[in-house]
Amino acid sequence: MTDLRQTTGAAVRTSCRLGKLTGPTPGLALGFVQANLVILPRDWAFDFLLFCQRNPKPCPLLDVTEPGDPEPAVIAPGADLRTDLPAYRVWREGVLVEEPREITRHWRADLVSFLIGCSFTFENALLTADVPVRHIEDGVNVPMYRTNVPCRAAGRFSGPMVVSMRPLKPAQVVKATQICSRLPRAHGAPVHFGDPGAIGIGDIAKPDFGDPVSIKTGEVPVFWACGVTPQAVLMEAKPPFAITHKPGHMFLTNLRDSDLEGE
Repeated sequence: MTDLRQTTGAAVRTSCRLGKLTGPTPGLALGFVQANLVILPRDWAFDFLLFCQRNPKPCPLLDVTEPGDPEPAVIAPGADLRTDLPAYRVWREGVLVEEPREITRHWRADLVSFLIGCSFTFENALLTADVPVRHIEDGVNVPMYRTNVPCRAAGRFSGPMVVSMRPLKPAQVVKATQICSRLPRAHGAPVHFGDPGAIGIGDIAKPDFGDPVSIKTGEVPVFWACGVTPQAVLMEAKPPFAITHKPGHMFLTNLRDSDLEGE
């Protein structure tokens, strides 16, 4: 059986397309860029594009498709966004109505797809530098939280930033910041560390998305801007129809981590 940790982004996409991979993707295809997905009707696409431009920390754009085209040709030629993720979310009027394995039956000629950078991309660099990634150690999805940090509004879109969390010792925070700063299109450096309450997180053991992880003695929670932010924003904007990835179930691109360094 193929080891999906030591394979390519294309191999992970094939596993998704064949229905063999339906779980979260942290730690898979190490060295390949992972991406969040947001799909909206064309008449909502400009507002969302503007939202991403105004909020590059949580929403760093990697690719945008033509209406009706499911192929993200810039970052994964030959891929199909309707089948090549492990799991999706379907939204109507800002309400989550379904979490299908593929979205072929939902596809429409007016849909525009946005691929947004993901913090899973920098985890290979952290591991290489002996910085622990706890959700990979624990074998769970990364914990993600809604915050009280507002995004800059754009057209019909506004809402709070969502963050992902990885616990680290203070010296490791410095190393992680140095590493992640080189990858701004994978959310870059952390946005906060220490007291979760300072950014509106009431209970670190109860993430809004993903799974809780263990925090060891001497560690502090470290928070990065997260590409699940658009899902929190969709809940407030209430577009008539939208599709996203299921949190933690990302799109694997053909890009290598090094392709994003310094951008």
